[in-house]
Amino acid sequence: MATSHETAEPGDEMRPEYDFRPMRGVVRGKYTARYRERLRLVRLADDVASCFADDVAVNAALREYLRGQKATVPK
Repeated sequence: MATSHETAEPGDEMRPEYDFRPMRGVVRGKYTARYRERLRLVRLADDVASCFADDVAVNAALREYLRGQKATVPK
């Protein structure tokens, strides 16, 4: 029988002593589809990304831009 340590994916940070296989109702990725439906990722060009400290700064700049465009911006 393989242990969770032997079947771990590279880069997996879960400790080998945590074995969730005996738990009922646990489904890996159960909410993944729902999460991805609402997730919007935008890759910024390197020169644009270097102008912002983080995602909060990007969102603030976009909201300010949209206010100038007279677009409806959700709060």
